[in-house]
Amino acid sequence: FPAIGGNEGLGEVLEVGSKVCDAKPGDWVIPVDAGFGTWRMEAVCKVTDVIPVPKDIPLLSAATLGVNPCTAYRMLKDFGTLKPGDTVIQNGANSAVGQAVIQIAAAMGINTINIIRDRPNLKELEDKLKSLGANYVIAEEMLQKPEVTNLFKEIRKPKLALNCVGGHSAGNLLTHMEYGSKLVTYGGMAKKPMPVPAKALIFKDINICGFWMTQWKRNNMHDRSKIKAMVSELSELVRRGQLSAPFCTPVPFQHYRIALEATMKSYSNKHVLMME
Repeated sequence: FPAIGGNEGLGEVLEVGSKVCDAKPGDWVIPVDAGFGTWRMEAVCKVTDVIPVPKDIPLLSAATLGVNPCTAYRMLKDFGTLKPGDTVIQNGANSAVGQAVIQIAAAMGINTINIIRDRPNLKELEDKLKSLGANYVIAEEMLQKPEVTNLFKEIRKPKLALNCVGGHSAGNLLTHMEYGSKLVTYGGMAKKPMPVPAKALIFKDINICGFWMTQWKRNNMHDRSKIKAMVSELSELVRRGQLSAPFCTPVPFQHYRIALEATMKSYSNKHVLMME
């Protein structure tokens, strides 16, 4: 402190130094690292602090590209080799990462089982996620019922599980995973430890690990081509209509309090601050 909030966002280049060749006025750019501070009208930074994104994709898609879709992309690409017809199971499926997982997996030909909390508008949310390409959308309570095993008469058991909730929600994923599969934790919204039964480790040989997109980017700062390639591939999915922005509510910057208050409410959409 003092610090400027905001890890993700989109800016337009206004001026560049005389020796800058990787960006030009008019380009769209997104921050490379966390902590850039996007809740502001303008910034002066090094060209290495940002990465260009194409201007022929929707503004909201560009503004939300650098964190959640990248997290989804890396988890689907880096934790084993997934092939068309394989299955991924995830909790928090309506989160921004969860929505990106659904769409990227669909583009790869991978089935998704998507776990969400029960809520008054459950059917509406289920329909929204299926419109993104979700194969199955299941409430947390249903995941614990025996009839869920009938799913695996139609599709393969999951080779990969993605956990952003923790607690019993994460433990329940282990029950339905394939032998030798992986569970990746990238969040802990429940703020509770994950119960891990010994049988999941001994008899199913499940590998449990974590992922943090910020650390991945920092580990690859020496080779920006990897980050650029990832952003380029995600931008191409957006261009082809296979990856849309998460469900979100645009808010004018002067009404930022509305966005902050929404973060404290259950079942609220992502809010995006718009600076004119």
